Amino acid sequence: MKTLPSGANLDHLKKQAKELLRLYRDGDATAISRFTSNLPAAAHRTRDEVVALGLRLHDAQSCIAREYGFASWTELRLYVESRAVPREQQDWIRYWLGLAYGGDVVGSYDAGRPRVAAQLLRDHPGLPSSDVSVACAAGQLDAIARAVAADPDWINRADGPLNLPPLVAVTHSRLGQLPEFAERLRNCARFLLQAGAHPNQRIGNRYPPATLASPDESEPLSALYGAAGVNRDAVLTEMLLTAGADPNDGESLYHSLEEPACTRLLLAYGARVGGTNALRRALDMPSPVALELLLAHGGDPNEPVEAGPTTTWGPPLMRAIAVRRSARHIAALLAAGADPQARTPGGVSAWRLAMQTGLREVADLLREAGADDTLSAEDEFVAACARADASEARRIQALHPDLPRALPEHQLRLLPDTAAWGSREAVKVMVELGWPIAARGGDWDASAVNHAVFRGDAELTAFLLSHGASWRETHGFGADVLGTLSWASFNEPDVIEHGDWIGCARALVAHGLPEIERDPADAERLLIEGRPMRFSEGVAQALLPDDRVTSKPD
Repeated sequence: MKTLPSGANLDHLKKQAKELLRLYRDGDATAISRFTSNLPAAAHRTRDEVVALGLRLHDAQSCIAREYGFASWTELRLYVESRAVPREQQDWIRYWLGLAYGGDVVGSYDAGRPRVAAQLLRDHPGLPSSDVSVACAAGQLDAIARAVAADPDWINRADGPLNLPPLVAVTHSRLGQLPEFAERLRNCARFLLQAGAHPNQRIGNRYPPATLASPDESEPLSALYGAAGVNRDAVLTEMLLTAGADPNDGESLYHSLEEPACTRLLLAYGARVGGTNALRRALDMPSPVALELLLAHGGDPNEPVEAGPTTTWGPPLMRAIAVRRSARHIAALLAAGADPQARTPGGVSAWRLAMQTGLREVADLLREAGADDTLSAEDEFVAACARADASEARRIQALHPDLPRALPEHQLRLLPDTAAWGSREAVKVMVELGWPIAARGGDWDASAVNHAVFRGDAELTAFLLSHGASWRETHGFGADVLGTLSWASFNEPDVIEHGDWIGCARALVAHGLPEIERDPADAERLLIEGRPMRFSEGVAQALLPDDRVTSKPD
């Protein structure tokens, strides 16, 4: 990893990125090798394959950032700008803590930036010894031990700029996601527990509209949740459970599912599945492992449905089919006792839904389990579309020319649902056969183009826009497609692999957006029809007119 010069500034780094891009376009072997070594999109590709990618300025910036140890240009820019702002010691401490924790601890919408925090810590090595709050977040055991020796009661008292009990401060530190800090933080947690820290220390959620000053105590965030749900550290999770942490804290099980080792520990120590919504969360995951774990530990495959955005389809079996989970998911639910005769609130049977969503293997499993139903001509048409079987769908449409217009709303929503699944070819078939392009569906009541942008599917986004979709289409949370792009570009949903939100931005620009400019009051934001919005750095560059010019090949 390269070391960033002490006098580095953003303008100099931008010039480095432009020079790297120029050399790449000239076919320079060293430049191409740098991309192959540092840019995930170029990894493991041949020289010709990297050249064929047509990399652009934001790719060069990302490459530069990664060479200096950052995950993105945004992180590198934040670090450089942070170093350039003179601050008093207490201001540095508060600023640094904001980088070390997520918004639910800090009381903001900002995500934690552990790599930036780690780099700044190298610039200010004395920071942990000057404030025990920093010591907790950075895993500095000596400073914590001195604090306990000086005031034994401190170990169970909320303290510091963020008003955190020490064990919560340690387990929620996102520096735990960096290998060089993980073991340090475990050692600190072990010391605190041995010294008498209560394993069930917790705080109220501060994520807006709650605040640091007025946390939401109805959503407690425990030390265990920091270990199992935030950092997903199985070693730290087991340490807390062994010390007596309550696995039924309302958050840990649900958020642990991305790391089955943490989930197994919570279940082994008595975590209850019912009432946590964890079973439905497991159905969002392509891997069936989390679902199988929950079912093996008392998860109810016929769990009653409470009102909410994921309840359109009814019981877990219906939702599993609706979001196109694998035959193994369905088999696990059926083996655990899911009712194969289940129906959606609208009366659609599990078997019909499986056929309508193109899941023939799942439909066969349901038949074997006793499901019994038939398909109408409309159902057959919908099923052909879901399979992307254009010839069969056109054959049926020729016999029933009122399709798809005559379909009921619960079937018209197949278009956005299919976009949410990522079935690009099926979406194209439906659109070309006349499906209402602005139909809304999916868990968040959104149009197909909203779902395509959420997934970072640039090809599908461009296709939908070219067939009449509009960036003004709204969704259930009240925002439009640009709002979807804003959220996705920052959060890069972890259920999506290889999302291309920059490509989505380019597709939107190509199909007509109003004038966009930097917000004079805040360089981090863009102004769109007078509305301030934030996007990731790469997406913002793709939306701005200057990037549309400078990103073209020389």
